[in-house]
Amino acid sequence: MAIAKRGLVLGATALAVAAVTVTGAGIQLSQGQAFFEESPKELVDEVWQLIERHYVDATFNQVDWEAVRQEYLQRSYSDREDAYTAIREMLDRLEDPYTRFMDPQEFRNMQIDTSGELTGVGIQISQDEETEEIVVVSPIEDTPAFEAGVRSQDVITAIDGHSTAGMDLNEAVSLIRGPVGSEVTLTIRRENRSIDYTIVRDRIEIHPVRYAYKEGPEGPIGYIRLTQFSANAAEEMEEAIAALEERDVTGYILDLRSNPGGLLFSSIDIARMWLEDGTIVSTVNRQGIIDEEAANGKALTTRPLVVLVDGGSASASEILAGALQDNERAVLVGTRTFGKGLVQSVRSLDDGSGVAVTVAKYLTPDGRDINKAGITPDVMVELSESEREALSENREAIGTEADPQYIQALDILAQEIRAARETHELDVGAVPSR
Repeated sequence: MAIAKRGLVLGATALAVAAVTVTGAGIQLSQGQAFFEESPKELVDEVWQLIERHYVDATFNQVDWEAVRQEYLQRSYSDREDAYTAIREMLDRLEDPYTRFMDPQEFRNMQIDTSGELTGVGIQISQDEETEEIVVVSPIEDTPAFEAGVRSQDVITAIDGHSTAGMDLNEAVSLIRGPVGSEVTLTIRRENRSIDYTIVRDRIEIHPVRYAYKEGPEGPIGYIRLTQFSANAAEEMEEAIAALEERDVTGYILDLRSNPGGLLFSSIDIARMWLEDGTIVSTVNRQGIIDEEAANGKALTTRPLVVLVDGGSASASEILAGALQDNERAVLVGTRTFGKGLVQSVRSLDDGSGVAVTVAKYLTPDGRDINKAGITPDVMVELSESEREALSENREAIGTEADPQYIQALDILAQEIRAARETHELDVGAVPSR
């Protein structure tokens, strides 16, 4: 897999299983590494300058960034480890848990993870900006954490008995990760309960797209579940749509529930499969709009579409959902999404380490900034605690009659199909040839 010098990532989260949301830089450790071993202060200054040039907030979150530089360049550093510690301290001044430094091993792990060969427990975690608690964005389906019953919005209060109070996000990730076959115990706070999950780490092969041909009230429909926006997600989505179009489905349910996000380009590519025209997303840095992505007239279908979302739908999921909602291409059903609207650029440093810098925020086509606010569905369908428990314990029930949100989506899709028939749109569900 070709690795770019730097890459845009969505959702400012860390993965205890892997950092599939980023593209990093190749690890070529030669003269640059030797240079930084001799002059670790130069590494500190390089990171400072990256923030100075690219950070999304020109005020650096009200931090005197020039004074920070003077403070850290006045120090003496005996080795690279000293420099790494200083860099982490320096970045902490921004109070942005998503702008973070990775030592060479952490960065190497990130790069390995982008290849899709993952190890760990299978959760994406984030640090609450106000409480600094470690929060589960979403467990990834068919992973040890998912099988154990870990859920979106769970708060990790301890890892192997070590309290996470005051713990850095990177430290939490390091403690959760480990060799295949080893165990880690996560202490979870869920509402007013404390639950211990002892989970066996594993190697995880992720296929982000699953689809099924199902019967619906108005004829056969296509059900597609997208679990994350990894590098292979767009290819698998294209295959799913093509297969279902061949079977002449009348409409689609796209399930983005508990999808924690991923690669920016993946969300854009997938949006173009559903949208014939219209804006998809705008990314905005401290100078204003820097990029706007739009549909390219190559949609794979225009058949009626309903999208399922919930509190675990984050980042790239919110880009796709927001684009489909604002362009009136789909009806959104479920609960409010997570609310991650930040973009990171991951950059390599010459000693093999790397830094993720928050460089932009994204807006939906109608200009909505969903960071922290999330996206509100067109039709709100809450699950009761018992319903969530049942779906968590039996994942095969997701997307079936035992899934209340799916049932509601199916009913709404039937309404959309009937409306399309009345306006003679359904017969041209497949985009006309050009």
